[in-house]
Amino acid sequence: MRKVAFSTLLISVALLPAACTWVNPTVSGGSVRVAYDGNVSGCRDAGTVSVTVADKIAFYHRSELKVRDELETMARNEAAQLPADTIKPLNEPSDGAQRFQAYVCGRVQVHQRDASREQVPPPQDRVQTFPVKEH
Repeated sequence: MRKVAFSTLLISVALLPAACTWVNPTVSGGSVRVAYDGNVSGCRDAGTVSVTVADKIAFYHRSELKVRDELETMARNEAAQLPADTIKPLNEPSDGAQRFQAYVCGRVQVHQRDASREQVPPPQDRVQTFPVKEH
C-alpha cells in the first residue's frame, strides 16, 4: 500500500512542471488589441489565426481562465506576424483550441512592394552616397 501511495506521489510531482506552462507576449504581440465587443468596422481582413494550448495534463484539467488567457496571448503574437493590429475571436475555446480573425484597423502599415519606386535614379544636381564594403 505504501509503495502505491509513494508511486502516485512521485508521478504527481513529476507531472507538476508539465501542468505549468506560460505563454509570454512578444513585443509586437503586445500591441495587438482584442475586439471583445466585435467592433471591427473600418478594418481590413488580414487572415485567420488558429491557436492551441494544453487544456489538461494527464488527469489534471487546467484553469479555464488560464487556458483562455494563453490562447489570446498566442493569437496576439501570431496576428502581429501577419501583420495585423486587431483580433476578434471566432469561437469559444474548445479542448484547448480557438480561432481568431485578424484585422488591420489602421495602426499597422502593411509594406507592399512598389515597383515604381525601385531603381529611381537620383537627380543630377544632388550628391549620391554609396555604402562602403569592409573586407
